[in-house]
Amino acid sequence: MTILVIARHTFKEAVRDRILYLLLFFSSLSIILARVLAVLTVGDRVKVVKDVCLASIAFFGALMAILIGTGLVYKEIEKRTIFTLISKPLRRSEFLLGKYLGLVLTLAAMVAAMTVISLAVVFLHTFTLEIQMLPAVFFIFLELMLLTAVAVLFSCFSTPILSSLFALSFYLIGHFSWGLDTLIRKTPPGIGRTLLRVLDAILPDLENFNIKTEVVQNLPLPSGFGLGAAGYAVVYTAFVLLLAVLIFRRRDFV
Repeated sequence: MTILVIARHTFKEAVRDRILYLLLFFSSLSIILARVLAVLTVGDRVKVVKDVCLASIAFFGALMAILIGTGLVYKEIEKRTIFTLISKPLRRSEFLLGKYLGLVLTLAAMVAAMTVISLAVVFLHTFTLEIQMLPAVFFIFLELMLLTAVAVLFSCFSTPILSSLFALSFYLIGHFSWGLDTLIRKTPPGIGRTLLRVLDAILPDLENFNIKTEVVQNLPLPSGFGLGAAGYAVVYTAFVLLLAVLIFRRRDFV
């Protein structure tokens, strides 16, 4: 119950953040301009519009998660309100998880808004409601939930600027770590390949949530993809939040 109360207050605070609406404005502008880009493109214009819409949701959603999430704990410390909160019968884990849940709810609202705008733009092109885009949006949201947990983790021990850089690095590494598979195959057996395998197991693979190509091109998804991606998101997010709680419990605010 305490977590839900904190989540509600966090949601109310987050939706008043000007940065959130600025990012929502630019994401909406990017989605709307997809129609213009489609007109200037040779090929299937509908696929171009859908691809740009999904890419905009993923990119601007990630920016929202990073920029808002990295300041969650820091703002409470800067305003000195953290001392009032921890002096009450409130566990630090409840405070942190409430903050995380509040931001997830905020992102859900923003993603829903961007999705509605995207469906409207595609509808103007096809005059049909392209609900086939919704699975891609769902997996984008799973990725954002994980990225939010990472942003909260870094906010527990660093400043917003450094936390944003760390979270952005996590995001970029997560989308380019797939190249390790090729490097592992080309590396001869030995210590080097073993270290690469360990690194591949530790680094995030955010491409697990990327089905934009399959959705846009109307390709079938691999068997068991949904359960695998959802399980990966739940386990990785839970692990990151556990680290965040452990660090936050040991932090001295004096």
